[in-house]
Amino acid sequence: MSENSKPVALIVDDEVAIQRLLRIALENEGYTVYEAETGHAALTEIVYRKPDVIILDLALPDIDGLAVLRRLREWSQVPVLVLSVREEVQDKVTALDLGADDYLTKPFAADELAARLRVLRRNSRQEPEDPVFTSAHLEVDFPSRQVRFDGQEVRLTNNEYALLRVLVKYNGKVVTHRQLLREVWGPNACDQSQYLRVYVNHLRKKLQSKQLSTSLIQTEPGIGYRLNTLS
Repeated sequence: MSENSKPVALIVDDEVAIQRLLRIALENEGYTVYEAETGHAALTEIVYRKPDVIILDLALPDIDGLAVLRRLREWSQVPVLVLSVREEVQDKVTALDLGADDYLTKPFAADELAARLRVLRRNSRQEPEDPVFTSAHLEVDFPSRQVRFDGQEVRLTNNEYALLRVLVKYNGKVVTHRQLLREVWGPNACDQSQYLRVYVNHLRKKLQSKQLSTSLIQTEPGIGYRLNTLS
């Protein structure tokens, strides 16, 4: 929340008329309002503004709003209300499955929007989130997906990054084979433990240093893996 104790809302929409309508409605509800017209700008604003709620359109000029939502949920649980002209049930299901907290179609009533946002904030258990993870050897910038090891940028594939992100999320805790497979490759991959071993080995090779007495990624035999950032 901002220094003046007002809740902060971020509008992600490129339609000027919608921006104006939302700004009026949100300011009447006591919000400090910021805007982003593209998906990339939204991700930057989220890091900088630290909004309490986000109103997200799906039809953005650069990347689809669903891609923004997918990226955001890699590191933040800020409440998101999708506001879109897309009325198909599958669009709503997809957005909710990707982490949206609510879905409202355009045109909308300002009173209903305000009520839905009140519910989101009431149900939110959001804790302060840091978009950058830093340890003695490892740095992960989640919004930009940049990884540095001992100060040097490390190029990771999408699956390698997704695997590292889950290990960082549970830093210091053992993550089971099944949980890693489910979170990185989906529920249908839960029995592909040999697949997981291959990617863990690739990731270890890219995150190794003579300064480390042990591997950054520790094996818990028969159970899973643990990120050890204290080595």
